[in-house]
Amino acid sequence: MNTAVTLLTEEVSQQAQSLGRLNRQMIVVLDFGSQYSELIARRIRETQVYSEVLSYRTTIEQLRKLNPKGIILSGGPNSVYDNGAPHCDPEIWNLGIPVLGVCYGMQLMVQNLGGKVAKADRGEYGKASLYIDDPTDLLTNVEDGTTMWMSHGDSVIQIPPGFELLAHTENTPCAAIAHHEKKLYGVQFHPEVVHSVGGIALIRNFVYHICECEPTWTTAAFVEESIREIRAKVGDKRVLLALSGGVDSSTLAFLLYKAIGEQLTCVFIDQGFMRKYEPERLLKLFSEQFHIPVEYVNARDRFLSALAGVVDPEEKRRIIGHEFIRVFEETSKDLGPFDYLAQGTLYPDVIESADTNVDPQTGERVAVKIKSHHNVGGLPKDLRFKLVEPLRKLFKDEVRKVGRAIGLPEEIVQRHPFPGPGLAIRILGEVTAERLNILRDADLIVRQEINQRGLYHNYWQAFAVLLPIRSVGVMGDQRTYAYPIVLRIVQSEDGMTADWARVPYDVLEVISNRIVNEVKGVNRVVYDITSKPPGTIEWE
Repeated sequence: MNTAVTLLTEEVSQQAQSLGRLNRQMIVVLDFGSQYSELIARRIRETQVYSEVLSYRTTIEQLRKLNPKGIILSGGPNSVYDNGAPHCDPEIWNLGIPVLGVCYGMQLMVQNLGGKVAKADRGEYGKASLYIDDPTDLLTNVEDGTTMWMSHGDSVIQIPPGFELLAHTENTPCAAIAHHEKKLYGVQFHPEVVHSVGGIALIRNFVYHICECEPTWTTAAFVEESIREIRAKVGDKRVLLALSGGVDSSTLAFLLYKAIGEQLTCVFIDQGFMRKYEPERLLKLFSEQFHIPVEYVNARDRFLSALAGVVDPEEKRRIIGHEFIRVFEETSKDLGPFDYLAQGTLYPDVIESADTNVDPQTGERVAVKIKSHHNVGGLPKDLRFKLVEPLRKLFKDEVRKVGRAIGLPEEIVQRHPFPGPGLAIRILGEVTAERLNILRDADLIVRQEINQRGLYHNYWQAFAVLLPIRSVGVMGDQRTYAYPIVLRIVQSEDGMTADWARVPYDVLEVISNRIVNEVKGVNRVVYDITSKPPGTIEWE
């Protein structure tokens, strides 16, 4: 079993139990390999009810111990009738807990309980109108004919005994079903995605009406419980925090400082991959405005040397993660001793770092690795610190809420996400001092122009990428052979999915003209119009 799935079954279960003591209720999402499983959890949390994603291998005993108010079975890439297709414990149907199956989850429910699933005559992908046959219970206040998002090649051709039809689409006769007495429900569409107009109403029906949850998952409750957990875990030991200046590590710094005060030591490792002027701004902000002391370590040459000749993005991340830890270990000898290393790891970091998981005995496949994150996939096996990661189960928007709640200024709360490896993964191919300087100058122009026009908060991220190729141009009647810069500007809610931003042409024109004229070594600017999926927000 891979690292991510292990976390989803063991560590997550422990944290869920801890948080469950505060909330007394939660919704469990069993993951069958869908890229949207975490989005389901996020939608539930938007109703102020706590939700966690666990592996479909979670045992009945574990579920009973967690005592969730409801269970949601995610979608997945498999067909339920395939050999080796993932299955949950069939006792789940007898727990007496409401269950909602989504896409693959619905088909699994149908097959397990005596219905039939087969390859559809016509697959259904994208938007579809949902026609409601039973406007009560799960579909209360969901408008007839509303748009829902479909993505399936299989369909339910016979519902199990005791089930009733709730809704259909033009191509899918069984789009939603229910066994009202047992509180078992299934939907063929994805209510969690933004394209499903009536999706949030359906989720709220399941959470509030069917599972009878109350909105107890609040920012204030999370802060209170996290401070208690930090103090209980750390005791009188000292904690070393890797500070980057972003909303994640800054929120973590504030949270830890509230919990353990002077036991916290913040260290800023300048690895040379930050944006222009950011290291200076960070140190000034924390020392003069926040009054939280920060130890500065200049490791630019060390990191650049470690990446010499490295072109593979995964190897870059591994090396940077490894060097980070080694620098902290060396720093801790001078400032320590320290028992704990604090990291601002978030939920999407863990999920996107999941490896392809193929069980050697069953061949069952769970999740596909998108990219490893330096604080998840790049940690050395001989790490001598214990980790403190109180933000590990939060989405980015939840972190921002926590930041505001504990007094973090908007300047940091609204800061665009910036990857831990920094500009090193925004330079495709080998990272060199020359390429870093070019990218810093180009990236600064992007941020300046977006800021000056009041557009910064309209976008999830806006940055420049440098490609390791050269193209022919002409400047001042002379031939040039220089690098291209890619502009990547996206809109998103949580980084799990994203759409390219429709930036006004005049803004793109000014950015392009400035970069070509002011940044030596660049003669071409292009705009990335790829959404996520199929692409990722970062290029590496």
